[in-house]
Amino acid sequence: MGNGAAAQHPRISVVTGGALGIGGAVSRRLAASGDHVVLLDIDDEAARRTSRSIEEEGGTVTVVVADITTEDGVDALARTVQDRCEGRVDVLVNNVGDFRPAKAVFHKSSPEQWDALHRINLWHVFAVTHRLLPGMMERRSGAIVNLSTVEAFRGIPGGAVYSAYKAGVSAFTKSLAVELGPSGIRVNAVAPDLADTEQTPAALMLGGRDPDLIRSWVPLGRFGRPDDYADVVAFLASDDARFVTGQTLAVDGGTLAASGWYGKAGTRGWTNLPDHA
Repeated sequence: MGNGAAAQHPRISVVTGGALGIGGAVSRRLAASGDHVVLLDIDDEAARRTSRSIEEEGGTVTVVVADITTEDGVDALARTVQDRCEGRVDVLVNNVGDFRPAKAVFHKSSPEQWDALHRINLWHVFAVTHRLLPGMMERRSGAIVNLSTVEAFRGIPGGAVYSAYKAGVSAFTKSLAVELGPSGIRVNAVAPDLADTEQTPAALMLGGRDPDLIRSWVPLGRFGRPDDYADVVAFLASDDARFVTGQTLAVDGGTLAASGWYGKAGTRGWTNLPDHA
């Protein structure tokens, strides 16, 4: 993905779950950079709304309304890429993911829930990458960015299955990057935390607690905004990251680095024994 190739034609960037939240911000960010975005989402109305926003800003976009956790959804995406983009994909952002459905504790969960979590967090990453990768390999060029989570690297009570699948995303990222390096394809991941989005709004995360407590959870003192993550995805997909592959970058305001340490409530300094409710 050198600058010469970029000058000849706009990049084709596929974003799954590209209508809202982090995915929506990624779609808009890549389109603003001149990419033609293939935006896939299960939410028709939200996808059309984001599409209009991109076009109003002078960008170009193709919308695919489908459930990417199904074979039919993967087929629909692959057909659209073939029909509208001559099979070309320069950037693939596997953004879809969710911690639901889940029981509060593992022993009350069910195999059906494990399967649903697998489909939405790991299976589609395999399936979409598998379908779109041959064209990248043929052109010996491309960038893949997967969405993991900081919960893949620390314990998350009540989210053991979700955490395991997201850890799988990061392991897949690392191994595939080594495998595809000789083909000129880079593979990286982003690990968000405390993202203030439609899926995980700040009000829900606060749960009625004092907003001033945010500084005790997040060293940078605020929840993440969609653009915070989209800018890092755009970097990993760009030629600026041409020598970066196999990495999962935590985009979390410092929460993973601070795991186990909390800002003291009402005073300065840090504690590993939180002194607030």
